[in-house]
Amino acid sequence: MSLEIQQIINSSFGVSLVSALGRGIPPWLGHRLSDFVAERISAQRNLKIVKAVRANQWVISGEKLEKAALDEAVRQTFRNAARSIFDLYHYIHDAAAIDRLIVIDQSIQQLFERREFAKRGLVMAGLHISSFDFVLQALHLRGIQPLVLTIPDPRGGRRVEFEMRKKTGMNLMPASVNTLRQAIKHLQRGGVVLTGIDHPIPDAKYRPRFFDRPASLPTHHVYLATRAHVPVMIMVTDPQPDGRYTVITSQPIEMESHPDRQLEMLRNAEKVLSIAETFIRKVPHQWTMSLPVWPEALEQVPD
Repeated sequence: MSLEIQQIINSSFGVSLVSALGRGIPPWLGHRLSDFVAERISAQRNLKIVKAVRANQWVISGEKLEKAALDEAVRQTFRNAARSIFDLYHYIHDAAAIDRLIVIDQSIQQLFERREFAKRGLVMAGLHISSFDFVLQALHLRGIQPLVLTIPDPRGGRRVEFEMRKKTGMNLMPASVNTLRQAIKHLQRGGVVLTGIDHPIPDAKYRPRFFDRPASLPTHHVYLATRAHVPVMIMVTDPQPDGRYTVITSQPIEMESHPDRQLEMLRNAEKVLSIAETFIRKVPHQWTMSLPVWPEALEQVPD
């Protein structure tokens, strides 16, 4: 049964089913169904995604959560993830509803009034906090057209998600050597490049410290920012009790040069990640990354 659930979650059928349900049922029922599914999945402790969330939540707690508290953290994380996924697919084609649900913090209003090409480019870094896809939709609706770098060669459910998002008009590009070159030119022209920074990658060249542990995280955002001489800004969504999502950002993070290329990459990556930590610590159960950011922690989590 566990293998079947895992396969359904990661399949194109699973994503298509969630999308159909999201469009077809009202929010009150969708949230109840989301909670039910999240409870069932989080209870399957032998699932890879559950093991990953347990390890991630344990590490960000300072490795302090014991079994019962960790079980509850995992349950809350899956509930939050399921509700965010439902909201995304329920409203993804409803521009008026997205505009109503997304609240732009006044401190970053200037960013949303930014022209497509300004005097200086910007790398926008996303975290898997709440529904970052709503941020993408908000940017799109307000006329900001960032170049969005996605995971390389998306397959199965990820491919379905990629195609659905592309239909909304987003400028999506799977990361590759060629697209990184295009992204640098886009930044040098004064454009915006948006990419995730907390999706772990196998055999990472660099392992910057994140929550006091070396992490298998990408550093392409640092590469882009240092090559184009532009800052990085972290952007996340903060869900509100009334069902709306507030978009908040960090201050621009300037990259620092260093004669040692490896140290330059690591120091700047850790500079960005240290600020990312502050966002995650505020809402730890909203950090819904379901892949192991610290693979060695999978064997260290208390049973």
